[in-house]
Amino acid sequence: MSRAIGFLVFPGFNILDLSGPLAAFDTASRDCAPPPYRLQVISEQGGAVESSAGLPVLTQPFGDVPLDTLVVAGGRGVPKALESARLLAFIRETATARRVTSVCTGAFLLAAAGLLDGRRATTHWLQAAALQRLHPKVRVEMDRIFVQDGPVWSSAGVTAGIDLALALIEEDLGVDAARAVARILVVYHRRPGGQSQFSALLDLAPATDRIQAALSFARENLREPLPVDRLAEAACLSPRQFGRAFLAETGQTPAKAVERLRAEAARPRVEDGAEPIETIARDVGFSDPERMRRAFIRCFGQPPQAMRRGRRTAAAMHP
Repeated sequence: MSRAIGFLVFPGFNILDLSGPLAAFDTASRDCAPPPYRLQVISEQGGAVESSAGLPVLTQPFGDVPLDTLVVAGGRGVPKALESARLLAFIRETATARRVTSVCTGAFLLAAAGLLDGRRATTHWLQAAALQRLHPKVRVEMDRIFVQDGPVWSSAGVTAGIDLALALIEEDLGVDAARAVARILVVYHRRPGGQSQFSALLDLAPATDRIQAALSFARENLREPLPVDRLAEAACLSPRQFGRAFLAETGQTPAKAVERLRAEAARPRVEDGAEPIETIARDVGFSDPERMRRAFIRCFGQPPQAMRRGRRTAAAMHP
């Protein structure tokens, strides 16, 4: 039986919040008879709805057609969309669907409709604090790519909508189908790390391509030793030039920056709880678990074991 997937948009939505998940579900339906999904883009009034990029998308007016899954986009038009009582009522009524999901700042619409009260959720890292402040009953997890809490799913910023769609496809059709879609889209099946790996690189904000190249090299080779000499080579600078330039552009030493990248890559695996701490420490480049423990305390204020216990407690309270 084909599952009806409705993509809810509004004036000023982010085009990638729609097109990313839409492409994933469409790819999953390729060469299948009958197709596993029936896809429709819906809006309050129907017709052409202009994205924040100025690209209009043809939509159907939302109505009483039953949906298996609702995907709510985000974007710069969210504040205006929040003023529509009819749109929020539609989201609230659609909570009877098997799944209700949001991409990026679409989480603000789910929260305003009351669907996130008492639930875990995420949104774009830049807006996570605002979501928590405006909706204190929501348990915002700022570093997740996506979060599932019962039938309600939410994802991080923009491209994380693809990660969300892959997880939904895996739930419906199995891991092999999700992997096949990821290969066709040329994306990770399960993206490593959380949002902080991107916020960290943005926070460091190097001014030159050479220092950015060194950081990118470090992020892609965390398991390997990353002394200053090797990072300097990636930046095409002498070690002395590199050390001075790195500190001037990022405000951190190379060693501290690499430690932060490693800790942030390890965090979601620690919280997931499926792997031994020792394995995770080795995989992200810490020479031993004690070094990772000290790095976690410096970066996150608590050791890995405490973060793992906290996640297990949260999961038990909100199965």
